[in-house]
Amino acid sequence: MYRRAFLKASVALPAMAAMSTLPQLSRADTGAAGKWRVFEVTTQVEILKPTGVTRVWLPTPLLEDTPYQKSLGNTWKADGATVSAAHDPKFGASFIFAEWPEAVKTPTLELTSRIATRDHTVDLPKPGIMPKIDPKVLAVYTEPTELIPTDGLVRETAQTIVKGVRGGHHEQARAIYEWVVENTFRDPKTRGCGIGDIKTMLETKNLGGKCADLNALCRSLPRCRDPGTRRLWCAGSHLAARLQEPRQKR
Repeated sequence: MYRRAFLKASVALPAMAAMSTLPQLSRADTGAAGKWRVFEVTTQVEILKPTGVTRVWLPTPLLEDTPYQKSLGNTWKADGATVSAAHDPKFGASFIFAEWPEAVKTPTLELTSRIATRDHTVDLPKPGIMPKIDPKVLAVYTEPTELIPTDGLVRETAQTIVKGVRGGHHEQARAIYEWVVENTFRDPKTRGCGIGDIKTMLETKNLGGKCADLNALCRSLPRCRDPGTRRLWCAGSHLAARLQEPRQKR
């Protein structure tokens, strides 16, 4: 629900020092709602020991406006590189792609993104009226994937967690969240953000990892409950953040 598809943007740059700007596909109206906060995030990537042609993919913020985040544009600088802006054709994730020839000995990419954000909350027990969304769009974000399966051990685990839980989907979601909190841990030895291979995590009973691993558990386990109600979990990637209420208030 929080990832949106957006128009493909692709801009090739000459292989020389230049400062370029992404197409402004959406712009925030920060004066209309109040309490919007504007941030500027700069990410710099430097390849210390390049070998041959160097390629870097760097993610950019969501370009389509949402009730809680709006893009104010991106700029980048990459001396000696050819740079383009593109998106994943299936999920719509946007990124910058830079390529340097072998002759460039110190490839460096600097990306600056400006975004406006504001607090956004949802009363899960009383979500209100959901807008109509094309089932095909929802299916993209609720179907199983290679690393987020919904059968076998993953399904068995989900069924065990919610067995005996009274109530509806909200109570089952909370039970899954509580299970993740109680049984997993952040492992600082995990490289990067992890890879989110929950099948292997459950098979080896090694439930340590980082954001990609724990996030994947919160998405995959709810999807296993009932294929007829999987659309409810299209916000599963934010499930952990949405259910962090004090336990004494349950």
